[in-house]
Amino acid sequence: MFEEKLDALSQMMAEHMTTPFPPSFRGLNIEGQDMVLLDADTYGYASGVLKGPLNEQRRAGLMRLIAAFEKVLPAIDDEYGAKYYTHVRDMAVLAAEIETLRDK
Repeated sequence: MFEEKLDALSQMMAEHMTTPFPPSFRGLNIEGQDMVLLDADTYGYASGVLKGPLNEQRRAGLMRLIAAFEKVLPAIDDEYGAKYYTHVRDMAVLAAEIETLRDK
């Protein structure tokens, strides 16, 4: 199950890299979140999870990102942007699940 989740995260990240960033979200701030940074930070944390366990500081950062998505996603009124950022959020959630499994 653990290896399957790692594979799924790797696949999600590969898909993400082939998906065009929504152009109207460059420089956009939603609910206090820079949308470019939210995207980049999520990818960075997910990449870190694939390499091995996150330290406590990075784990806390990943959890803050997931909380940010709870505010940001409902505020996105662009269909493509909502789909794009839902995928990004799903990557973050899966990365957190993998970290939780590492604790067991």
